[in-house]
Amino acid sequence: MYTGETILREIQRRNGQVVHYCKDEHILDEFVLPLLRTGDLLITMGAGNIYTVGERIIERLANNSLGGIKLQRKKIGVLMGGPSAEREVSLNTGKAIVAALQEKNFNVEGIDLDPAHFIEQLKEHNVDIVFNALHGLYGEDGKLQGALEMLGIPYTGSGVLASAMAMDKAISKRLFLSADIPTPRYQLLKKRDGVEEAILVSILDEFEPPFVVKPSKQGSTIGLTIVQETSELPSALQKAFEYDNEVLVEEFIDGTELTIGIIGGEKPEALPIIEIVPYSGIYDYHAKYTKGATEYYVPARIDEQTAKLTREVALAAFNILGCTGVARVDVRLDPSNHPYVLEVNTIPGMTATSLVPKAAAAAGISFPDLCERILLMILAE
Repeated sequence: MYTGETILREIQRRNGQVVHYCKDEHILDEFVLPLLRTGDLLITMGAGNIYTVGERIIERLANNSLGGIKLQRKKIGVLMGGPSAEREVSLNTGKAIVAALQEKNFNVEGIDLDPAHFIEQLKEHNVDIVFNALHGLYGEDGKLQGALEMLGIPYTGSGVLASAMAMDKAISKRLFLSADIPTPRYQLLKKRDGVEEAILVSILDEFEPPFVVKPSKQGSTIGLTIVQETSELPSALQKAFEYDNEVLVEEFIDGTELTIGIIGGEKPEALPIIEIVPYSGIYDYHAKYTKGATEYYVPARIDEQTAKLTREVALAAFNILGCTGVARVDVRLDPSNHPYVLEVNTIPGMTATSLVPKAAAAAGISFPDLCERILLMILAE
């Protein structure tokens, strides 16, 4: 009795031709796509509903083009982990992306960044393209992007300058204000100036509790304190200065916490707005990463006029920084439903339950499709 395997072996024995064998017709389109080259003629023949395979392949080609399929023959390295304070979050993001791209039949491997041996890691794994899943230090501050630019290796996400500006909240705020993008009032402090009594007085002259103290260049609310009493200010500053040499003191917008995922491209688009309701009242590290600590509403429970304005300011923030790829814009609404942009995250969390994937799912985009879409943006750059 002849089976697929015996026919395969016989053809190879007789003429040495390259033959590919797929055991499951349900994944035949995923199996065939990476083998296609521009100009190929693909013929599907067989019994039953074999025609549906051709239809699925045509649909994939229409969505991705052969340029996208070519990426499936490239080695993709998902850079994750590294030495930043957000290492564990980054590892979770990277592992989820690897699994999603493997589901899409990409040749992908996760790499835990060792900055001192970065180039050796890329060579060891024969990386052609980098999918950036590094949060915080190196991944979001432009350093990784600059190194990859010099090496001539394509990468996902925003470029050198956009990454550096988005990571530095003080620079971001200056740009927001220059473009009339609403953002909370702030004061920038430098560690070299110390925390003298005069500095504390100047802060309290401008801000009444509650107000926010946070490092200028950190993510995931690391080092952040919402100062409720004036006596808490010195310890809040000390905590923030442990993570950065520059610290922001920022007006606290008492209202609704929102976040907006942005998918870049020729015309960036805003995903459905997510409303964030932490049970503790503060969306800090614990509320972000502890299961059941926060409730999310997608879409947000706001009227359409407010939603439209919020999407507009989020897109304006994305554009003024020159972001590409996928980003997340954090916003707070005041009691009058006026949106204020807090920051732009150029490497947002990307596990299946993270905020941008939640918003994408609400827009009908699965997590594997979202990861593939981010990767395919490289072709348009």
